[in-house]
Amino acid sequence: MSSAFLHSARSQVPAQEPLQDAIRIATKLAARLAETANARDQAGGHAAQEREWLRESGLLTLSIPVEFGGQGASWPLVYQVIRILARADSALAHVFGFHHLQLAGLQLYGSAQQQRRLLTLTVDERLFWGNALNPLDKRVTASDTNSGFILDGIKSFSSGSVGSDWLTVSAWHAPTQTALIAALPTRQDGVSVQADWDAFGQRQTDSGNVHFQAVALPHELVLQAPAQAATPQATVRSQIAQLIMSNLYLGIAEGAFEAARRYTDEQAKAWFASGVAKATEDPLIQHRYGQLWLLLRPAQVLADGAAQELEKVFRKGALVTARERGLLAVFVAEAKCLAHKAGLEISSQMFELTGARSTSAQYGFDRYWRNVRVHTLHDPIDYKLRDLGRFALNGTVPEPTAYS
Repeated sequence: MSSAFLHSARSQVPAQEPLQDAIRIATKLAARLAETANARDQAGGHAAQEREWLRESGLLTLSIPVEFGGQGASWPLVYQVIRILARADSALAHVFGFHHLQLAGLQLYGSAQQQRRLLTLTVDERLFWGNALNPLDKRVTASDTNSGFILDGIKSFSSGSVGSDWLTVSAWHAPTQTALIAALPTRQDGVSVQADWDAFGQRQTDSGNVHFQAVALPHELVLQAPAQAATPQATVRSQIAQLIMSNLYLGIAEGAFEAARRYTDEQAKAWFASGVAKATEDPLIQHRYGQLWLLLRPAQVLADGAAQELEKVFRKGALVTARERGLLAVFVAEAKCLAHKAGLEISSQMFELTGARSTSAQYGFDRYWRNVRVHTLHDPIDYKLRDLGRFALNGTVPEPTAYS
């Protein structure tokens, strides 16, 4: 990737950020992932070796507070690392980002004692966290017992569950008509992970189904009990998730743009009617790249700004107000909508600029579009635009949900 591109695309991590080494580690890891990204995308399945590289990199402790043995990184830095990885391999960046989403949930939902226990354990045992918290899937039920709950059912879209050490889980509690949120070891009796993710994109995100059969959940691992009202602080989790997705889309857009730019410079042939010797000298090609650049740059700026706002809100902890949380949701929605558009447009239009030969399977350029197309269907963008329209018209901030 060109140095000029990297400079313009770099997040505005605070000057005092002490962990710039994470950028170097992530960049080196991304280059390693890029070597096999196309072949692994075609093969699908579980990237066991590559996940071990993530574990060995030390980046799994990036967002864990220093007091628990972690690196205490700011959210802008965490998102920058996600974006760097996504340029090369958006599936592994997804798994990495969702690991940190689960760690954020521990900090937002968990008691002081739960946070110390689970976050310290994560550092000491180099744990990899997966997700079984799909809020729209209520098939996992929680039945009361004297010592906690019994979980039964299936949870879909469980990103990172294959190969994980622990899971965060949501389960429907019928007596209160609410959900509980908990943490569980993946290898606990009664838990089985089904590696059946078969989408045409994001093929190595390990997003299959998790089955629970008479799984014992003790009270001490319940992070948010049934009927417990969610605080503004707790609802920040959805914004962390949405901004992870935004940076995944943006990383894919950056990766597609750079792949197209390099191909145009090194391999594309000038069209016979252009009157120029190189494709990069064609004014029409230059014009189109200018249009794509103007999709990419505003998306980068809004994503970086939203990360800064999230950092402020997250660090306020229990003192965050509903209005502050609502304004954060606006910032994140802005970033996500532009990243969504940039990812889809750049990954599609790149072929119009690189030509027929660039569609060869040896390059695997189609994976950029397939990956961003699959992931941008996570929740409808039209509801984000509706929320932004409401805010623009009358100042109403989005209602807290798992997606807004």
